[in-house]
Amino acid sequence: MRWLLASAALVAVLAGLLRWRRPTWYWLAFGAAFATLRVLVRYSSVMDACGLTVPPPRWRLAIARMANRPAPEPRAPRIRRLLPTRTGLVLRLGLRPGQDAFDVAVSCDRLRHSFGMYGVASREIRSGVVELRMTGYDVLKRVRLPASAERTTMKVPVALREDGAVHYRDYRTAPHALTIGATKSGKSVYQRNLVAELASQEVALVGIDCKQGVELFPLARRFSALADDPDTAADLLDALIAHMEDVYQLIRTEQRITADTPDADIAADIWDLPDHLRPAPVVVLVDEVAELALFSTKDEEKRRDRIITALVRLAQLGRAAGIYLEICGQRFGSELGKGITMLRAQLTVRTAHRVNDETSAAMAFGDIAPDAVLATIQIPATSPGLAVSGDASGGWARVRTPHTSLRTAVNACNKYAHLTPDLPGLAAFRPIVEPSVPLAKIPAPAPAPAESPTTA
Repeated sequence: MRWLLASAALVAVLAGLLRWRRPTWYWLAFGAAFATLRVLVRYSSVMDACGLTVPPPRWRLAIARMANRPAPEPRAPRIRRLLPTRTGLVLRLGLRPGQDAFDVAVSCDRLRHSFGMYGVASREIRSGVVELRMTGYDVLKRVRLPASAERTTMKVPVALREDGAVHYRDYRTAPHALTIGATKSGKSVYQRNLVAELASQEVALVGIDCKQGVELFPLARRFSALADDPDTAADLLDALIAHMEDVYQLIRTEQRITADTPDADIAADIWDLPDHLRPAPVVVLVDEVAELALFSTKDEEKRRDRIITALVRLAQLGRAAGIYLEICGQRFGSELGKGITMLRAQLTVRTAHRVNDETSAAMAFGDIAPDAVLATIQIPATSPGLAVSGDASGGWARVRTPHTSLRTAVNACNKYAHLTPDLPGLAAFRPIVEPSVPLAKIPAPAPAPAESPTTA
């Protein structure tokens, strides 16, 4: 008996330690089994209390009356699948006739309390089938992307969603994006993580960093072009437009629209071209867009109009040529002048970190997902990297980027520097960096000469 009590106490201490230090290990070892049992035991009563049941069919009521038996109970959605994951449970439900996926969505908060889970999110798989993703702990407290995260051409993982799923940046699905956030909100870490993930792919990175290059120039070995002031940025954007026109001429030449060409082989963008002819896709990262839109003199106003016009043209026409925009800034609204709202309308993906006022959140989500505005202004200052991400479809979710140090991003860019494409039209803007030297070959500093003793 004494050994049994000692073993139980040891297991309890181990479970508490894992829950505090390693919540994922605790969930896989203990939490998933307890949560699965809790859901199965409480399922019928919880669904009835949440109003997610339907009355029994009439034929069953008629049979019960004829057999003089009690009336059958209301029916809850059928459990089609209950699968534990590394962050929670996935519960797939088959809806009964008369039920709607919206009814399940509005009950997510009550289901979270009733099942004792940290979070519950629902999505409709197909007609009559709804999936509940339930998280057992705060997955955004210590963000670690799973090693099995998918990495394909122009699709990279950048953050973790609050339901435990990986948040991807897929350029071929959503070509252009806007990222806003106040100072120290995690916006730069998000951009740094994006560059580190893209570094291993055959893609040309083009940066515009008007803070004298302090954010992007440490990563210069992996960039095909960089600009650190508005004047250089204007010339660089003009060169990108010329590159875009050259790519379109290449596509026109290789469209292959003869009568015997299959429909699938007709080229309409760079991804329809053969591998040996396809130019490298280009990702343009603008670190602080307000520095490109502000002006104080007539000459600066002309330069500003030239820059904004070029960005709008790239946003409208660049996708087929393989040019994708990543616009970052602290604020992004009509106060930046004409053409800004036109540019914002072309930016499909919106990511908002902590902001200082509701107006800034409305700049990102007011026109596509008004519900996300409230979620954005509730992000605490103590959680850098936490953000709300949405797209033009109106869907949104809380995400958090794993902390990527500048040294980690620099090492990734140095490692894959040989993959940097050489674009002839952007050669004038290629950053000049000294060749990297391994740490072992760096000579140690000479010791300081010993001071001679002073005489009285």
